[in-house]
Amino acid sequence: MYTKHAAVFLYAISPVHMGAGQALGVIDNPIQRERHTQHPCFAGSGIKGAIRHAWQALGGDADHITRILGPEAGSNELHAGATSLGDAQLVAFPVRSLKGSYVYASCPTAIERARRLLSLLNINLSWPDLPDVTDGHCLVATNAVLSNDKLYLEAFEYAATESSALQSIARDLAQRALPAGAEYAYFQNKMATDFVLLSDADFAYFAEHATLVEPHVRIDDTTGTAQDGGLFYTENLPPESLLVAPLMASSTRSGKDDLPAEVVLGHMKMVLDGKLLQLGGDATTGRGLVVATMVEG
Repeated sequence: MYTKHAAVFLYAISPVHMGAGQALGVIDNPIQRERHTQHPCFAGSGIKGAIRHAWQALGGDADHITRILGPEAGSNELHAGATSLGDAQLVAFPVRSLKGSYVYASCPTAIERARRLLSLLNINLSWPDLPDVTDGHCLVATNAVLSNDKLYLEAFEYAATESSALQSIARDLAQRALPAGAEYAYFQNKMATDFVLLSDADFAYFAEHATLVEPHVRIDDTTGTAQDGGLFYTENLPPESLLVAPLMASSTRSGKDDLPAEVVLGHMKMVLDGKLLQLGGDATTGRGLVVATMVEG
């Protein structure tokens, strides 16, 4: 039984391609998305695999990999790991803004799902209730991102209302979701001031159509020109995106000097909190860099 709980915030500092493995539209290599919301997400299995791969590089003890994360496929050891990592759900998405370069956009569904997840993980929250927001309107944490009392995102104009409730949530997220340190102070301040709440429908448009799509061309080694049919498009989650995933821990189950759940969670915090992870594909071109912040319940 999992007796210890934590939330893992994942903040993208480069484009991230967690591939979906299928292409139904014009994008050949789409990213993972939730079926019901179409919000970008990270599968928990992919996060856990990345942690296993980088365990020792992140400072973890090699003797603890199997006990904490479980044996490799095909191993003779028959026991489950002592950690459970869930899928990471979207909390905030960067959208190009006329003022302030970009804003951290969210929506009622994303905020309330984050509130529910953090509460279930026994993380104390004091988030106030948010006012309703309708299509074509938005709430802003501060007026710093407004031009003539309007918010301009990409080619769209929104009537804006400053909300102290949203400002309180934005400040709390900025403190919890990013590591402490001078190198993150700018982004903590920006998240606290440039946080915007759109309606679910307006946010869904940006979450689907404002990702980073890159063209790639396969070159023929012999001719030095593009191969026939060699043009393909790869989708990436943009930098400055914020997601959160649940992490639960139990006692280890190997039957050999088993560790209690609080020690397991401590090892996970040592390798995760404030550390740089590489998730997904295209690692050799700098994709998939995220900073993890772990908040214990």
